[in-house]
Amino acid sequence: MIKKKAIFLDRDGVINEVLSKRVKFVNKPSDFYLLDGVGEAIKRLNEMDYKVFVVTNQGGVGLGYMEEAALHKVHEKMESDLSAYGATIDDVAYCPHKPHEGCACRKPEPQMIIDLSNKYDIELSESYMVGDREPDIEAGKKAGTKTVLVGNRDKEKVDADYYFNDLLIFSTWLIG
Repeated sequence: MIKKKAIFLDRDGVINEVLSKRVKFVNKPSDFYLLDGVGEAIKRLNEMDYKVFVVTNQGGVGLGYMEEAALHKVHEKMESDLSAYGATIDDVAYCPHKPHEGCACRKPEPQMIIDLSNKYDIELSESYMVGDREPDIEAGKKAGTKTVLVGNRDKEKVDADYYFNDLLIFSTWLIG
């Protein structure tokens, strides 16, 4: 059986705004705004037969800033917003633990990526982890994916395989 390829996406800063003029943190659906080009980019990834997953640290749950039910509603809003572009997410994995809690799932640990890979029979060496911060890239490297840093927040200090301004430019590059 042929294993599938996947794109693992960090959420905040890759798919949606965070630390912007409009929103500081995404703790409820009304805080969720897709970044420009993301719907089109994910639709392209879908059309290229990549499985598309979201892997996101959500320490706000462990810290008590939001309930898991609210997090699920944020993810429902994300999926609804993406569906307007004909784009779909195959699955969402999240770490609800506090920062520095020492769990195996919080990025830079690779557990969310590995669990999705096992669940969906993904070939990690043919897949990409796309993030906007060093922990995303570290998690991808530990899991055995190629790594992509988007945005310019951590560009100088992150050793990613590829660098792009945003997800749309990455998807255009991937098409060839």
